[in-house]
Amino acid sequence: MTPKRTIRRLACIGEVMIELSTDPQGQTRLGIAGDSYNTAVYLKRLLPGADRTVSYVTALGTDRFSARILGDMAAHGLDATHIERRADKSPGLYAIDTDESGERSFTYWRSDSAARTLFSAPCKVTPDVLDQFDLVYLSAITLAILPDGVRALLAERIDRFRQAGGWFAFDSNYRPTLWEDTEAARDWTMRFWRSSDLALPSVDDEMALFGERNENAVLARLAKAGVTRGALKRGAEGPLNLTDGTVPEGLAQVDQVIDSTAAGDSFNAGYLAAIAEGRSDQEAMQRGHNLAARVIAHRGAIIPPDAMTG
Repeated sequence: MTPKRTIRRLACIGEVMIELSTDPQGQTRLGIAGDSYNTAVYLKRLLPGADRTVSYVTALGTDRFSARILGDMAAHGLDATHIERRADKSPGLYAIDTDESGERSFTYWRSDSAARTLFSAPCKVTPDVLDQFDLVYLSAITLAILPDGVRALLAERIDRFRQAGGWFAFDSNYRPTLWEDTEAARDWTMRFWRSSDLALPSVDDEMALFGERNENAVLARLAKAGVTRGALKRGAEGPLNLTDGTVPEGLAQVDQVIDSTAAGDSFNAGYLAAIAEGRSDQEAMQRGHNLAARVIAHRGAIIPPDAMTG
């Protein structure tokens, strides 16, 4: 296998949607978010220099909401040159309800979204786009919305990408209602764990998907699959290094969780940005955890830039 590349060109693949969120006063706000999109936004904030680009790869329509999404990408400094446009489709929509403890629930309208046609023929944006990047990130949410044949095509292309020196990062981010059945979710998630250079599982998602009773079972399964690098996200307990089982020092504590939306997404961004900068795995986990701690202390998936520091 070719030696791993220096990480200068990063891509997140997935679905970006229109987000409806309601504040405590009952006012509804329209935003733009999505799990891998949230990660892309935070990645660009953490890697703002011109020497690194963060691209978002998806499919959108030609409607006003798609145009609004493209404007949001531009405002965040994301590269949007690898986006399929479908004249007969539009973006997905979801609404968030947040309880008093900050835990959220979602209602989706995405069954016919443009993103579901990504990499499906006829298309201008094909999986060969991976050749242009050094690091590619996606989650099992991305897999869940794609047809089975496209999943297989993408899996094969990612293997070739890795063999050529590219880095592949994956998060299972399990959403049961998106999958055709549990067996498919398990099979495809394990297929992509086995192809991961950087694995970013959440213990709750893994236990829910695979029916495991504790994190030791999760760790044993991932180790058996050949996962040797990354972080097991465990919320307030802090991330666990998948290489040596250690937990980093200097982890921020959160007095009150306002909104847990994008906790894992922001962790992934903090972790991957640190790896791109050549930081140690311990520092990458610390940065990921501490960014997530700031994000969950604010309302919404994308917090203001000035809320990330200070």
